[in-house]
Amino acid sequence: MKAHRPTKRRPRVVGVIASLADLEPALRMRRPPDLFELRLDRLANMADRLEKVLPKLHTPVIITARHPREGGARKLRLRQRRDLLARFLNRGDYMDVELRSAAALRSLLMLAEKKKIRRIISFHNFKSTPSAQILAAKAREARSHGANIFKVATRTDTPMELGRLLDFITTSRVDIPLAVMGIGKLGAISRVLLARAGSVLIYASLGSVTDVEGQLSLEQLRALGFGP
Repeated sequence: MKAHRPTKRRPRVVGVIASLADLEPALRMRRPPDLFELRLDRLANMADRLEKVLPKLHTPVIITARHPREGGARKLRLRQRRDLLARFLNRGDYMDVELRSAAALRSLLMLAEKKKIRRIISFHNFKSTPSAQILAAKAREARSHGANIFKVATRTDTPMELGRLLDFITTSRVDIPLAVMGIGKLGAISRVLLARAGSVLIYASLGSVTDVEGQLSLEQLRALGFGP
């Protein structure tokens, strides 16, 4: 396989909609990010309202219903997450499914491919960062499930952990676009460094408060030169 090379294009900025407080300003935003991510696990109690207002979001959308062991809210079971993704599938331009769920959601991934909805397959580790070799193996596994992008978000509390992510994105022999970011004490600097090293996506909160340690706001990213 070819080695992954840093992209010459700027990373696309993803604004995360995880609550009503995120949704309302997103609907009024005159200068939106490149993409919005709908955290359906966090928005499950307002799914009816979400369906009604989604046509007003004139920006491509990533849909995801996160697994509880990878940061998902409400301890949703597989069937519940599958139903949410299926319900909003036609509204999405991308669908994000965790690598651990890819086999169980194979039929939904195949349907997304048939509908020309791009697939992000993701891996989250909130305790540590595996080696570049382990992450590369997971990237190849994601590709075998039909991923168009492999997303990695791992703990970066130390320079060694951040170094593993930089090693992964710059030297791994994987033939798939990578979206790579850190969480934790070095999360903010990791996102900037990894975006400049070739990450195709960089995620942002839509307000000044986020429950993801190290995630920058949309305004902060724009001040650093990212985003439209």
